[in-house]
Amino acid sequence: MTPARIKDLSDDRTPQSQQTAESHASAILKSQLQSVEKQLASRPASVALLFLKGNVLEKMGRGHEACNAYIELLDLDPFHLGTLNQLGNLLCAAGKKIEARRLFSWAVARFPDDPVSRVNLASLLIEDGELEDARQHCEHALKVDGNCRQAHAGLLLVFTKLGRTELASRHRHAAFQGRCVIPVAYRGEQAPITVLELISTSPCISRITSFLLDRVFQKYLVVADFYDPSTPLPPHHLVVNSIGDADLAGAALAGAQSLLAHTTAPVINPPSAVLATGRCNIARRLSGVSGVITPKTISMSRELLAAADLRTTLTSHGFEFPLLLRTPGFHGGEHFLKVETLAEIPSALAKLPGRDLTVIQYLDARAPDGKTRKYRVMMVDGQLYPLHAAISSHWKIHYFSAEMADSPQHRAEDAAFLENMPGVLGTPAMAALEQIQKTLGLDYGGIDFGLNDRGKLLFFEANATMTVLPPGADTQWDYRRPAVEKIYKAVWAMLINRANCPRGRNQQNLPVGA
Repeated sequence: MTPARIKDLSDDRTPQSQQTAESHASAILKSQLQSVEKQLASRPASVALLFLKGNVLEKMGRGHEACNAYIELLDLDPFHLGTLNQLGNLLCAAGKKIEARRLFSWAVARFPDDPVSRVNLASLLIEDGELEDARQHCEHALKVDGNCRQAHAGLLLVFTKLGRTELASRHRHAAFQGRCVIPVAYRGEQAPITVLELISTSPCISRITSFLLDRVFQKYLVVADFYDPSTPLPPHHLVVNSIGDADLAGAALAGAQSLLAHTTAPVINPPSAVLATGRCNIARRLSGVSGVITPKTISMSRELLAAADLRTTLTSHGFEFPLLLRTPGFHGGEHFLKVETLAEIPSALAKLPGRDLTVIQYLDARAPDGKTRKYRVMMVDGQLYPLHAAISSHWKIHYFSAEMADSPQHRAEDAAFLENMPGVLGTPAMAALEQIQKTLGLDYGGIDFGLNDRGKLLFFEANATMTVLPPGADTQWDYRRPAVEKIYKAVWAMLINRANCPRGRNQQNLPVGA
């Protein structure tokens, strides 16, 4: 579960009632819009009518027009509570988080006892890492409404990130117990592609969820770690497993696996395939693949790592310094350290949360120029797609922090990789990537790796959590757009073709990065 998912708990309609309502939704919404616009012609300053217009446009998937209606309303009534929250949510969906946060903050300042405003603001604070402020807003929301599931879900995320598992568990049950199927509002004008999206209460989301646009797909979130087989599943065309991290969400993946006995719909990223992608497991599975060098990877308790005989323990497992330590369940470089000597272990332990830590052999991917190159290739529906070649002077690389923006030479290397992946990587590495993909069996996922001086693939990680972000607006990133667009189109095609429903034939021009 992610901060954005907190708000989905606010819709208490049953799947059956929502499914029935949607059969006539398009015609009803068009009629409502015509009626509202007719009334506004004679009462253009009506706050109630403008709010209703914004609501109807939003449900029709016409987000830009809805925003304009809400902005027009705020010119008349700057502190209209519903508009501050509705517009804020639309801006969040459009990636305009700073503007959304400003609106939610105004709502909280003006209406301090409104739980919805508190939760909306908390969700953005959690994304920004401001956990203490988020906690206070969620706790205030619960003082007003002790049954506010969204506030419990927010505190679940806060305490999970803080490593306070007992408190997280308490709020997990309060948020999801007895409610494992959650309908999400559909905002399209045509009949939707209906999807069961399997999620976890742990923050281990697969990035395939970003492709399930609410104006194309009608989603029903199924909280897999609370799945009750007696709960009827709504009619659906497709099952998408968005649980991405086997190390954090084993119980949820097991629940997701049991759910499959109750559906015959096609499944994207089967839970069994994701279960086998834990860091330790995947390193063992790929260790025999020709042309691949995998790092020794084991899980160790904090007590073992703090023990006096640690050097002996590490040596017995084949480790030497430097090595890497990371807390399981984080994929953005957080809680991930390189430890040069045994003497640095206590300091590293003090910085890393979690009861158990992953110990990883350090694979030196530096080239003769002293720079490290990390390649990312996406796996989509049985095909490999290059996403980036990130170059940095630091051992820990993410594209957003690599030395790319200020280096035309690095961008030229990146462009060469995107245009001719086989030519850059060589035949052995390409064969290794193809074998990795076959071994993992993921419909959607990514592989991060480097190359050594003999052209062998230095495996870093592979899983379903990797994201595909559109390049920035600056023209220097124009060379990256075709490669990203190709990946987006491949994911769209996979989802629509697997759903195998008439609705899919109308989806030819889905947006990149929406």
